[in-house]
Amino acid sequence: MRNLKTVLSLLLTTLSLQANIEEGKDVYLQNCVMCHSTTMKGGMGRDFNLISYNRHKEDVVKYIRAPSSMFREFGYSSNAMPTLPLSEEEIKDVSEYIDSLQTFKVWMKTKK
Repeated sequence: MRNLKTVLSLLLTTLSLQANIEEGKDVYLQNCVMCHSTTMKGGMGRDFNLISYNRHKEDVVKYIRAPSSMFREFGYSSNAMPTLPLSEEEIKDVSEYIDSLQTFKVWMKTKK
């Protein structure tokens, strides 16, 4: 019975996480795709695969909230990213989506 509860809990968590990733992809398509690629095919901003590889999700959240005050901390010499009118939920969802782009990171999360 205990194992069943654990399995159900993991399943619900996975489904919830997937919903956030899908919502985050929608936020990306509505607000980010103009500048950021997910296919390594260029754009004004860095590709989200590279961001996912080099940054923690929490750092991405901080940058989205205040890009004009965070760009130096991220090692950029200037900032072209506007402050987007996103809700906290949208910021969390899009950062979850960005984080999901690296399959190795996703695999490592399952090993915890």
